[in-house]
Amino acid sequence: MSESPITASVPVTAPPPEFARRPLPSAAPPPAETPSMAASRSPITHLRHVGIAVPGLRAAAAFYEGIWGLYRVAGGHEDGVVFLGSVGSAEPYIVRLRQAETKRVDVISFGARDATSVDALAERLGRAGVRIAREPGSLDTPGGGYGLRFFDLDGRLVEVSADVAPKPFRSLEPGEPVPRRLSHVVVNSTDVHATKAFYETWLGFRLSDWLTERMTFLRCSTDHHSLAIAQRTKVSLNHISFEMRGVDEYLRGTGRLIRHGHRPLWGPGRHSAGDNTFSYFSDPHGNVVEYTTELEQILDEDAWTPRVWPGSPDYYDQWGTAGGLEDLYALDAVTDTDSGLWTPAPL
Repeated sequence: MSESPITASVPVTAPPPEFARRPLPSAAPPPAETPSMAASRSPITHLRHVGIAVPGLRAAAAFYEGIWGLYRVAGGHEDGVVFLGSVGSAEPYIVRLRQAETKRVDVISFGARDATSVDALAERLGRAGVRIAREPGSLDTPGGGYGLRFFDLDGRLVEVSADVAPKPFRSLEPGEPVPRRLSHVVVNSTDVHATKAFYETWLGFRLSDWLTERMTFLRCSTDHHSLAIAQRTKVSLNHISFEMRGVDEYLRGTGRLIRHGHRPLWGPGRHSAGDNTFSYFSDPHGNVVEYTTELEQILDEDAWTPRVWPGSPDYYDQWGTAGGLEDLYALDAVTDTDSGLWTPAPL
């Protein structure tokens, strides 16, 4: 009996490697300053909190407290401001909500090494003509500390602070589907390259990856990115991301939002740049928020080579489970230019 034509002519081979193992182009030639040198001069240690103003404080607080999984640490509706923390984070708060006539980003806050670093940064920024919104001084927000506020190249308000007192926190339990900490914030810019250069030059951020030439991922710690910048036609908030304990908790949290009637704008899925999971939702005022976990860690600054990830579906979502981006793009299309640009926040 002759051999089967299939087994005779088609050799058995292993399947091709997954896309993550294919070589990707590097993002840029080696810089004159190594990443470890940039890290050593950077005053920044981590992302602290994001402050947003909303026209409906009660609705926003009900979402972030009652559904998203944060808890109130200070403030109230009668004060016109609510400070929200995570049970898993030592940061005094990771989201600040303020009552206002229109939606805006009040402030993006980063931690500094110490008060001396804050003063030195203020001096460098002042000499360079960067607009200072608040000179270094004591902070009267939860946790106190010593901080500086200034405007970045796009006009968004940035705070850098040190000596902030930590609040009590604990490790999350297995299956506990609430945010462990603030993971990262993504902003929209009309000139992604110029805004990227601002954060690299003055705050010592390092490039981790690009998504085509339209989104850059920057780090200030071992996290793959604490800040990402997307090329858009308007300067605005892209999204705020919250880290969950693990994949199980991330999926449980995603399910809780769905059960409360909040259908994901995109997700659940897994990105390529950062290798993190994602589920995107809209808060009551159209701010995009994300559950994520397992963000890639960069432990050796100089051994890391930034990559350029293609903008195709299999790279957007490794799992292939997230569906289309139509709802996310639709919300982005109706998002106005941030009304708070070049305007100091009232607190």
